[in-house]
Amino acid sequence: MLHLDISATLGSAITPSRGIPDQEMKATGASMRRYIEDFLKERETGAHPWSMAPYDQKTAATVKEIAAQALAGGIRTVVWIGIGGSGLGPKAIQEIFEGPDTAEFILLDMIDPAVLDLYMRIIDWENALVVVASKSGETLETMSAFFLCWERLEGALKERAHERVIAVTDPLGGALRRFCLENGVRMLAIPPDVGGRFSIFTPVGLLPLALLRADTDRFLLGAKEIDTLCQNKTPEDNPAALLAAVQFLLDTRRDCPVRVIMPYAQRLESVARWDQQMIAESLGKAETHNPIPLAAIGTQDQHSLLQQWMAGPRACWHLFIREAEKPPVRVPGNVEESFGFIAGKTFGELLDACYEGTSRALTGAKRPHATITLPTLDEYHLGQLFFLFCTEVVLLGKLYRIDPYGQPAVEIGKKITKEILSGGGA
Repeated sequence: MLHLDISATLGSAITPSRGIPDQEMKATGASMRRYIEDFLKERETGAHPWSMAPYDQKTAATVKEIAAQALAGGIRTVVWIGIGGSGLGPKAIQEIFEGPDTAEFILLDMIDPAVLDLYMRIIDWENALVVVASKSGETLETMSAFFLCWERLEGALKERAHERVIAVTDPLGGALRRFCLENGVRMLAIPPDVGGRFSIFTPVGLLPLALLRADTDRFLLGAKEIDTLCQNKTPEDNPAALLAAVQFLLDTRRDCPVRVIMPYAQRLESVARWDQQMIAESLGKAETHNPIPLAAIGTQDQHSLLQQWMAGPRACWHLFIREAEKPPVRVPGNVEESFGFIAGKTFGELLDACYEGTSRALTGAKRPHATITLPTLDEYHLGQLFFLFCTEVVLLGKLYRIDPYGQPAVEIGKKITKEILSGGGA
């Protein structure tokens, strides 16, 4: 089970004026108990449908079957087309599970013509599988990139092009669904009442896992087991409630609105960006108080941002994510004399020392931080991490009195973009 350590956010560690005093945590805990009860009652009435996706055995079995059929055809490249919630989750899964024994996984989550031109020329379309993921089926970036890939598939496979496409979309409507019906393309459903950024336990997350030969059952088991823990009505024993309380109090009581999500594991870089979107789109709806997420990565950002975090305005708090078990890659024993202190040490030891150095330095400067530790970075614990963050954002919505679903401000920009391209914009 993953472990959340909030000790370095507390007043007892970094003084009551900078950290969270016991009385504030207890007062928020009383409200949090009520919010947890509300969350559970709402789930019983069908609200928060994303939270039941890990229990959908039929969808999980269908995803495994379709992925197995695709891989049996000798697929060497998976071209995944999706953006936002349909791209960041699959990207995080790729970073963790792609390897020499899996298909190459290419994510197209942009419309940069130079990058698209490069991929169109280097992809072996005769041995490629295209997956297009869009909840609405109307996303401009996703659909335009898909039509480009479809053209290449048709050029390489002729009338068999539809056999090498899987669409992940709303089962009830949208342009992508219409295209698939007209062209005989296989579809997997994102439930209509599950928003894109909450879709990681639908085929948006399950299909890339299966295509990369990862264990989808373990992924869903991790989600279900952390779900049980996150239903605990005692906040101290509920990691989602505890993390939400820390976020809320540091923002509203200690003027630390900036949440720096900083994994000390390169393979978790896109998990940080996924949570960045989850926080920003779900809660960025009030001009008074709401979290401002910032994705970072250790150790790289120690050398680019730590000066700001240590000595700049006290606007940030850090959420570190680390894995306990790491591959035993070692620094050679024969190194230059001045580097004798690292000779023979594992790179895991170096990475842990860098994390510890940063966290201790922040504590010394009375800057709050918390740490999530994963015993190992596998399907089981990744499922736990994703479910923890989804639950946290719902509880944060209750604390901030913000509806975490929908993104009306984003839709304004999409509407204007469409008007410009249709000739109606200035």
